Amino acid sequence: MGILSRLFGGKDESKSHQLPSDVVCKEFGEVDVRKTSSATEVFFTILMEPQGAEAEGWQTGIALDGSGSMEAAYGRGLKPGSRGDVPQSLLLEYAQKGWLKIFNHQGQNIPVFEYEARKDMVSKGYFSWTENEVEPLGRKMTEYLASSLDEDGGTTVIYWACGENGREIEVLGDLTSEDCPHAAFGGPRHFGAGTHLAPAVRYFVDRFEDAKRGMYVFITDGQLHDLEEVKKLTTDLARKIQGGKRNPVKCVLIGVGEAIDEKQMEELDDLETGTEVDIWDHKIAKEMRALMEIFAEVVSENTIVAPTATIYDERGQEVAKFADGLPAKVKFKMPPSSNAFELEVAGRRIRQTLSSRKTA
Repeated sequence: MGILSRLFGGKDESKSHQLPSDVVCKEFGEVDVRKTSSATEVFFTILMEPQGAEAEGWQTGIALDGSGSMEAAYGRGLKPGSRGDVPQSLLLEYAQKGWLKIFNHQGQNIPVFEYEARKDMVSKGYFSWTENEVEPLGRKMTEYLASSLDEDGGTTVIYWACGENGREIEVLGDLTSEDCPHAAFGGPRHFGAGTHLAPAVRYFVDRFEDAKRGMYVFITDGQLHDLEEVKKLTTDLARKIQGGKRNPVKCVLIGVGEAIDEKQMEELDDLETGTEVDIWDHKIAKEMRALMEIFAEVVSENTIVAPTATIYDERGQEVAKFADGLPAKVKFKMPPSSNAFELEVAGRRIRQTLSSRKTA
C-alpha cells in the first residue's frame, strides 16, 4: 500500500501517485492523489523547514553517486577536441604504460582509459573535459543542510557506489556552510562498476545511530543494482524506529540526468514496511523548485501553520474545514470526478491541479 492507503485505510482500487514537483504549487511540499470509484483521495504537505522542537537534534549527510556512469557529470568525461582521432602510436604508448586496458563486454572490445591517459589526451588537444554538473548541486545542497538543519553545523559528504564492485564508500568529509562555496566535488578516486545504495544507507544510519534525527540525501543518475537489498534494509529500519529501538531517519533519493529509473525511486518512496514509518522520499532534480523540497515529508502533523482553513473542490463545494487550525500534513476526500482543489487560508485561495502535466 502507498501513503494514501495507510492514511485512509482499505485496499487500493487504484494506485496512488505523487504529482511532479513542477506542477505543485509553491506553498505545498508534496501532493499525492488516489482516484477510486467512490472518491478522489488527496494528501498534501505544507512546504516548510522543520520548526521548533522538530528542528533540533538533526545529523545530516549527502551521498553522491560514484559509479562509472557519473564520470562525465563530475567533469571527468571526454568530449572531442580540435585535433581529430588519437593516433595509434599514442594508444600503444598508453597501453605500454598501463594507462589503456581492453575489456571484452558481450563480444565487443571496450577500451578503458586511466585518468592519466585522459589527462594527457586533453593536454594534447584530442579531447576536452566535460562540464562538472555535480559540483554546483553538491555545494548548494551541502551548504543548505549544514546551515539550516545540522545540529553541529557540518554535513557529512560521501561518494557511494565506488570501487570494483560498486559497493565501496569514499568519505569526502564533514563540511560547514563556510566550506561549501569552495569545496571540490570532483568525483571519487575509484569510480564503481555497479550502483549499490545499501552500503551508503548503512554508513549514515550506523555512524549516526545515536542522533535524535537523521536526514540523508542520496544523488544518483541511473538504476540501482541492489533495490531488493535496500528495501529489506529500509523495512528493518522502519520496524526498529516504530518499536522505539532507534531514532527517526529520513532519506531522500534525488535523480539527476536523463537515465534515471523513476519507477525504482517510486518503489522506495511507496514501500510498504508494515509500519507507519515513512523513510524514503524521492525527487527529480530538474523538477525541483527549491532545495527546501527535501523537507516535503519531514513536517509533523502536529504542526499548525494557520488558525483556520477551508478546502473546496473545483466546483467550489466545501470538502474539508479546519476550524481548529490547518496542520502541516493534510488529507481529505473529494468526489471521484475531481481534478483540482483550492485551499482557502489567510485570506487567499491556492488552486492545485491534480493533473501530472504542467499547464501553460
